[in-house]
Amino acid sequence: MRRNQLFAAQPYPVESAVKHLGANLRRARIRRRLTIPQAAEKIGTGVRAVMDAEKGNAFTGIAVYASLLWLYDLLPAFKDLANPLKDKHGIALADRNEPERARHSRGLDNDF
Repeated sequence: MRRNQLFAAQPYPVESAVKHLGANLRRARIRRRLTIPQAAEKIGTGVRAVMDAEKGNAFTGIAVYASLLWLYDLLPAFKDLANPLKDKHGIALADRNEPERARHSRGLDNDF
């Protein structure tokens, strides 16, 4: 059986970003004066899931991260992740592939 290489090690930028997110979630919980068990109860998960998210465990489910963001009123920023309207590189690639001019088809049309 072949294992996914991401289980062995994530690219450093991915690992770093998830750990940073975990630290931010911990800071948000402490500012709200919530304990880990209180946060876990409010989002309907176990204490271990919250602890793993705060450690930046990349294998913690995205639902746990999203629920913690919701709990701390930080979910709007999450909704804006990968927004195609803000994807400058993707927009540039799409613009490069657009035709220079519109062409009229030379076939018969049914407009009568």
